[in-house]
Amino acid sequence: MRLKIRHETAYRYETPAASVTQTLRMTPRNFEGQHVIRWRLDVDRDCRLRSSQDAFGNVTHVFVVDGPVDELTVLVEGEVETQDVAGVVRSAVERFPPALYLRETDLTGPDRDIAAFAEQVREETGGEPLAVLHGLLEGIHREIAFDPKPSESDVTAAETFRRKRGLCQDLTHVFLVAARHLGTPARYVSGYIHDVDPETAHEAGHAWAEAHVPGLGWVAFDPCHKLCPTDAYVRVAVGLDYYGAAPFRVAAHGGLGESFTVKVEVEDVAAARGFSRN
Repeated sequence: MRLKIRHETAYRYETPAASVTQTLRMTPRNFEGQHVIRWRLDVDRDCRLRSSQDAFGNVTHVFVVDGPVDELTVLVEGEVETQDVAGVVRSAVERFPPALYLRETDLTGPDRDIAAFAEQVREETGGEPLAVLHGLLEGIHREIAFDPKPSESDVTAAETFRRKRGLCQDLTHVFLVAARHLGTPARYVSGYIHDVDPETAHEAGHAWAEAHVPGLGWVAFDPCHKLCPTDAYVRVAVGLDYYGAAPFRVAAHGGLGESFTVKVEVEDVAAARGFSRN
């Protein structure tokens, strides 16, 4: 599938900021099943984008805009060619051994209820690693409803499991805690999805998990849609949780009343042109 992506974030400040610093993780990389045809980032203010890589190998860009800043827009757009590899991730940049992704974070700390859920799934599925992970995928999708309403970015997996509802990142955090409790390394993934289902369509980016399976390596699981990601997905960044793979982190100095709007469009280029994919 050839996917065309346009991601625009517009910021407003009631009291202009003296300066705004942003770190962006919004640039996908090539690996087996994903090839970036073209990609660009644009800021509507005079600044310099400094490109680098973070500890996980994610492509990052940092810029500083001097004030006064009352409005600021960041635009990301490009095209990516994808193939369905049944969720198996090969030839991606790997900076750490899988065991690092057993590490807990503030958002993915241990929880007794999630642990009990994970152990029950392991018992019901017979304990085979891949079967257990698919069991977690189905169980989380069944137990926790996708709620498209915006929520705080610091909701923990334990809170989501108790509320029984959440955004894609919240369901992903629950999957991470459950998998790690069973000794399976698991990590957070941010990216995009071409989603035609109005009940699960995302106004912003998407999130899912990857777990390390013996004999297979890293395999992706999306508890929001109860499937292993297909060619409808574009993988951008990975981390231990949302904070490690967040598309952007903003630090404004001197500004008050910050608000922002996000608009994401993911289009199947062939479908848009009226071509069949068969």
